[in-house]
Amino acid sequence: MKFGIFPYGVGIFTASLILSVMIIPYAASISREVISLAPSDTKEAAYSLGATRQKVILAYARSGIVAGILLALGRALGETMAVTMVIGNSNLLPDSLFGPGNTMASVIANEFTEAIARLYVSSLIEVGLLLFLVTMIINIIGQYIIKKISFGA
Repeated sequence: MKFGIFPYGVGIFTASLILSVMIIPYAASISREVISLAPSDTKEAAYSLGATRQKVILAYARSGIVAGILLALGRALGETMAVTMVIGNSNLLPDSLFGPGNTMASVIANEFTEAIARLYVSSLIEVGLLLFLVTMIINIIGQYIIKKISFGA
């Protein structure tokens, strides 16, 4: 256990790494599609005025790229099973980035079948409601950001 890192590879850092690798293709494919939708008339007109390719395409696709990244972030927030398998499922506050932890989605997935008492089930449903509210807040913030940086605004 050198440097306070457990050798079995579970923890918050591992879960973060797995999620980041999982959402890269999702964000990249959406960004690629948005870039390919740039109208050729606009590109040719901007080229004739001396604009570079990067300036033209990024100016047109900037809001779509940000939207793709925010969609990928939303998907990462709701990811349950991949995180549950590698985060360590510890109900204690972690003392480091490499320590085991828990997410709201993994708590629901791990404990919902074992919940017998009404208070236990109600608590897990409330955790689900909080997860929904966090996701909704991120979506609202994302819509605000997309409106601010959209083309022609």
